[in-house]
Amino acid sequence: MFSVEIITMPVGSEVEIAPALTAFSQQPGAGLVAIPDSFTREHLQRIISVCPQTRLPALYANLVATPDGGLLAYAVDTRTLFHRAASYVDRILRGAKPSELPVEQPTQFELSINLKTAKALGLDIPATLVTRADEVIE
Repeated sequence: MFSVEIITMPVGSEVEIAPALTAFSQQPGAGLVAIPDSFTREHLQRIISVCPQTRLPALYANLVATPDGGLLAYAVDTRTLFHRAASYVDRILRGAKPSELPVEQPTQFELSINLKTAKALGLDIPATLVTRADEVIE
């Protein structure tokens, strides 16, 4: 059995990223979940570059993170979302009222793992997880 404690570390500028992640990495069992907000999007490369320096494992909600050195990404399959959006546009152009169309939640997600980053962090990713991944970077 394990427990998870959520700790928020407000960061307001790029210069605060490294000190905040360094301080956070000193916590026992620390790991980062990079929330997909505008700040994270804007500073994604900086966050990705600091995490290995501080030996902080991180999970991203954007698949572009792993090719750039992020450890793990678990994200919505955006291709499927765009296909679904196109069908909504088609239905609206054919006369459907937008307010009458159902709200849909994503149902397909992709997992990407960067094994080079895992090795640099001294982590062993279980083979069962690697085989389930949609993309593995070696």
